[in-house]
Amino acid sequence: MGDPTGVGPEILIKSLAKPETYDICRPLAVGSVSAIERMAGILQSDLDVRAADPESAAYVHGAIEVYDPWGEDLSDLPFKQVTVEGGRSSAEAVIEAAKLVMDGRAAAIVTGPIHKEAINRAGYHYAGHTELLADLTETPGTRMLLVAPTLRVIHNSTHVSLREAIERVTRDNVLHCIRLLHESLLLLGFEQPRIAVNGLNPHAGEDRLFGDEDADEILPAIEAARAEGLDVTGPEPGDTVYNKAIDGRFDGIVAMYHDQGHVAVKTAGFFDGINVSVGMPIIRTSVDHGTAYGRAGEGRAREDSLDHAIKVAAQMSRAKLAAATG
Repeated sequence: MGDPTGVGPEILIKSLAKPETYDICRPLAVGSVSAIERMAGILQSDLDVRAADPESAAYVHGAIEVYDPWGEDLSDLPFKQVTVEGGRSSAEAVIEAAKLVMDGRAAAIVTGPIHKEAINRAGYHYAGHTELLADLTETPGTRMLLVAPTLRVIHNSTHVSLREAIERVTRDNVLHCIRLLHESLLLLGFEQPRIAVNGLNPHAGEDRLFGDEDADEILPAIEAARAEGLDVTGPEPGDTVYNKAIDGRFDGIVAMYHDQGHVAVKTAGFFDGINVSVGMPIIRTSVDHGTAYGRAGEGRAREDSLDHAIKVAAQMSRAKLAAATG
């Protein structure tokens, strides 16, 4: 559901109001019945909001079935404000949804926007969804993959300082990202993924004129991936590689740090870009925007990103099941 003080409940209702959502998956909301009911009233939605669990849900268009083991009344929480209650509710929902997948009761989770300050105030000391889920699933090698209509970009590092991001550019880390991106692109339907690896320095180091990391760490990772049979190019200069991918020359890109990949993806598709956590044992996709307090509670939030996140989660789940069953 996301944080109940933001746009999460609203975009959830708008996505689940569409019959086509039920054509591709069986959606079960996880969060607060009261918060979703409140937003449904604001939207004047005629959808029936009711409590359910994975086994009892009917998964029929016309209702929003909500897994709410807490039963807390959040209908009076103020919109547009950071609150401990909102942070706790959103973090608990993510954790409970992940447990449903880990227990085999659901196939994937799609997360709405949480507020980092709110979850930290509530005692969940994480930089975001990815870090929380990596801890919960005991997979420290988890990475963030952004998916837009024309770009798919994995990040070697995300929510760390730029100084630390540079330190994390090592052969092993970059090779790990290449492998994860290759596996993810297969689940996204690319039979022979073509991967470009972004350089760290301007012009990918320009033969060591602008730094040694591209030659000493990134290139050896690329060579190792090629030795494994992967189609990998680079290191590619950051000012040209994203345009090449948009033009269709690459299926995915390995970015070295947060802004290097995020700026490109959000420019290419801000409203329908999504976030995918890769390298963990569960499938998790997410909207690639925040709680949008400027629109919260007003009924004018766009659900494009959530629609896309649901579609990709369903696609990856089907591909994963097909691979497991042969």
